[in-house]
Amino acid sequence: MGLDKLLGRDGFLTTSVEAVLKWAQKNSVWPMPLGISCCAIEMMAFASPRFDVARFGSEVFRMTPRQSDLLIVAGTVTYKMSWVVRKIYDQMPDPKWVVAMGVCTSTGGMFRSYSVVQGIDQFLPVDVYVAGCPPRPEALIKALMVIQEKIEKKHKPDLFNFGKNVSPTPRQEEYHTPMTEIVI
Repeated sequence: MGLDKLLGRDGFLTTSVEAVLKWAQKNSVWPMPLGISCCAIEMMAFASPRFDVARFGSEVFRMTPRQSDLLIVAGTVTYKMSWVVRKIYDQMPDPKWVVAMGVCTSTGGMFRSYSVVQGIDQFLPVDVYVAGCPPRPEALIKALMVIQEKIEKKHKPDLFNFGKNVSPTPRQEEYHTPMTEIVI
């Protein structure tokens, strides 16, 4: 169904601002990769011409959180790094989404130890989990399609705070505590 059929005889289309914003967000999700370990290789394959992620409007990875609205965390996250990941998430403008790519990101995976976070959902709101070690690029494309469905069906754009960062930032004391005073 082309645009000429929607326009009709008169040559104009009536819609709402919310519908236009949903359409624009759905078709231009700008991802920020946070490739920490081996899942990053599959994320690079996801961006290659073979899988044609440009059809979803996500062909260019943004390397700054202030220009992206999708955070793809791929790999093992340690407790020492968790506050940095949260800070990156907090710098993203609203609305924002998170994809946990791989078993290590979702549950700690084979690196289950005292220093590894057993799932980034302990400190980030995760929208889509992508299973696999490492997951195939097709699975990441499916996750992107799920994010687009969430934008289209559930997300109502906030016209007043659109593009601003208005999400509250909880303190992360249990993940990053400052060094206490040492008395000798």
